[in-house]
Amino acid sequence: MTEAGYPQHWEADVLLRDGRPCHLRPIRADDAAALVEFHSSLSAKTIYYRFFAPYPELSERDVERFTRVDYHDRVALVATQSGEMIGVGRYDLISSGEAEIAFTVRDDHQGRGVGSVLLEHLAAVARENGIERFYAEVLPDNRRMIATFAEAGYRPSQKMSDGVVHMEFDIEPTLANSTVMLAREHAAEARSVEALFYPSKIVVVGVSRREDSLGQLVVRNLKAAGFTGSIYAIHPEVTEVAGLRAYPSVADAPGPIDLAIIAAPITSVPQIVDDCATAGVRAIEVIATGFSVMDPEGPARRRDLVSRAREAGIRIIGPEAMGIINTDPRTSLNASLADIVPGRGRIGFFCESGTLGATVLEEMAGRGLGLTTFVSAGVRADVSVNDLLQYWDSDGSTAVVLLYLQTLGNPRKFARIARRLSRRKPVIAVLAGRADGAWSPMELTNTTQLDAGVVDQLLAQNGILQTHTLAGMLDAAGLLALQPVPRGPRVALVSNSAALLLLSADLVAAAGMTVVERPYRVEWN
Repeated sequence: MTEAGYPQHWEADVLLRDGRPCHLRPIRADDAAALVEFHSSLSAKTIYYRFFAPYPELSERDVERFTRVDYHDRVALVATQSGEMIGVGRYDLISSGEAEIAFTVRDDHQGRGVGSVLLEHLAAVARENGIERFYAEVLPDNRRMIATFAEAGYRPSQKMSDGVVHMEFDIEPTLANSTVMLAREHAAEARSVEALFYPSKIVVVGVSRREDSLGQLVVRNLKAAGFTGSIYAIHPEVTEVAGLRAYPSVADAPGPIDLAIIAAPITSVPQIVDDCATAGVRAIEVIATGFSVMDPEGPARRRDLVSRAREAGIRIIGPEAMGIINTDPRTSLNASLADIVPGRGRIGFFCESGTLGATVLEEMAGRGLGLTTFVSAGVRADVSVNDLLQYWDSDGSTAVVLLYLQTLGNPRKFARIARRLSRRKPVIAVLAGRADGAWSPMELTNTTQLDAGVVDQLLAQNGILQTHTLAGMLDAAGLLALQPVPRGPRVALVSNSAALLLLSADLVAAAGMTVVERPYRVEWN
């Protein structure tokens, strides 16, 4: 239960430097016991850096002061993962427009960027409360803390006095710290997706003895692709199923587990996610259905799923996902329901529809179009198209990106990332849901219809090539994947027909390109 005035809008799920999520929120009075436990877990060195003196235990007065804040002049944020406090950052007003800040990160989580995200969010909160400048006192040999300010894009003034470094800096956003923030976001999201595509150990939950079950299909596809890691099944009654060693729970399987694929009934999903949290699983792929707005309980189930997973630092593909594919021979991963997969190539593909995704993959295979990676995210509760765009921007193997979209998610972020990616790699999109000149995002609840022309302009302004059919998307993908992108608008025409040359020249001119030499005649050898 939260106290009156608790600023819920300050809560946030963030990705750390290693790509794993953690939860940030304002501290509460009922955090007293967790704060005491957090402090007791710190090394003597970390405590000394924070308090400038040995301080093995917090007094009751300290706990009261640290946990009871007014959310304006005195603010504290905590970072939690798997139900445990892993970092605390706070500021206290010292004069009009200026506050002193301090933060502490648990020793086993240092180096993951917890301090950076605490600083970033504390600065945003402070600006909201009218604070313009931060002040900090740091011991000279606490280089990690000093580096945190620089890594965030700030350039604090420094002054030594009485063996302490006194630092001051304005927190008004600048180009430097905005650039740093976006670079941190890009790196964290790309690394998070990379971990999904390169698991070493996978468990499949819901592998029944029936060969026509989804669990059995996933196992067959993993084996057929030649997955280079280890696969285990989770079954409460048997020790072997579908040719795999079976364990009664995820926590009992040989860890650490990188990816858990849940093909079990929806009623068991919450317990399975908690089991994955106990086992320290990095990501889960949820194939189970019943999470969309088509089901009356779907939205509530989805919120519960996201809450459980993010608190445990787990990323989610799905729910209602068809799965993920990575053709890199280092992993040879087909963790999907698609049994026909294109060979290795240069195309990355994100598809919101599982059934349609399988159809397009089959068509790609028939056309000889090669694939790098594929994600069908289903209801898209966590991993989204924006995450994949961040990854493909960093992935040297992917030269062309295909998108089948039913929603844009966060349009502002989508536009920003797509604009950066499209400068380097062609991005081709098909948007479903057009009717009567409008585009209706398919979240299938009171969605706002958007003018189709506005959506077209959004895509065009950010360098996205739009086709209105899947066949057109694959035609363009084949050309761009196999043919280098031209450096300019000059076009050479070759034909044995003067009439066709003239018609082609007119088409080239209409497209805004230039014919190298207008062909008025054809010479035969």
